[in-house]
Amino acid sequence: MTDTTYTPPRIWTWDKANGGRFANINRPIAGPTHNRELPRGKHPLQLYSLATPNGVKVGVMLEELLALGHAGAEYDAWLIRIGDGDQFGSGFVGVNPNSKIPALLDCSGAEPVRVFESGAILLYLAEKFGALVPTEPAKRAECLSWLFWQMGSAPYLGGGFGHFYAYAPTKIEYAIDRFAMEAKRQMDVLNRRLAESRYIAGDEYTIADIAIWPWYGGMVLGQLYDAAEFLQVQDYTHLVRWATEIAARPAVKRGRMVNRVSGPLEQQLHERHDACDFDTRTQDKLQAKS
Repeated sequence: MTDTTYTPPRIWTWDKANGGRFANINRPIAGPTHNRELPRGKHPLQLYSLATPNGVKVGVMLEELLALGHAGAEYDAWLIRIGDGDQFGSGFVGVNPNSKIPALLDCSGAEPVRVFESGAILLYLAEKFGALVPTEPAKRAECLSWLFWQMGSAPYLGGGFGHFYAYAPTKIEYAIDRFAMEAKRQMDVLNRRLAESRYIAGDEYTIADIAIWPWYGGMVLGQLYDAAEFLQVQDYTHLVRWATEIAARPAVKRGRMVNRVSGPLEQQLHERHDACDFDTRTQDKLQAKS
């Protein structure tokens, strides 16, 4: 095992960069670093995001609502480049004081309503449009239990396993082993659940699936951290079945493209202001502007 002996000081101070892929945006304080107003588009719903797993949730949710015929779910999606520190602009901090994507501004009423944290946005939209969350008490409880399971579990998959396996400047055996064990335990939880039901919350597709798929579906489909072989994801057959089915949904394909700046160009849509933006010709124009 690598020697990682470290004696913590009596008082921790921020006196050096922590290294790793996101070192330039990590800091121990909140609040804006610069003045920058957020753009506004023509639709009542304004999404400020990036297509990380948490960002993908909201893009998928909005596209699913539109696919169900909820015209009021039309939205403008604006790109927040977290690597450049866009999330620390004064306008963004005004919508999300936690400076994390995604953030949503609902301008459909007399006063704009801000919603931040991806799970809160999913639930807000589900209740606003009366869709993708059950109303029967037992089914609703099941759905929300899995929604909040994702909120509590994903940091171990992302900030835990993903960071130490893929991004940390030093590979620490203890940290990788600890979080790989937890990632596999979480996938086993989902695999066992999906052995008994088609979707996470039961027989209906809900916000629980939309919340969980970008993280755990992405993992078993080989879209996260290049770790599918390391974690032997093929062993979770029911989870793979579910992830593959969700990935094939047209709204999921569209939502995954929104605010994406990595991967093949044909899978990126940096900004989204109208359904026709998914058209290849419009998409190419957006790419040229970015």
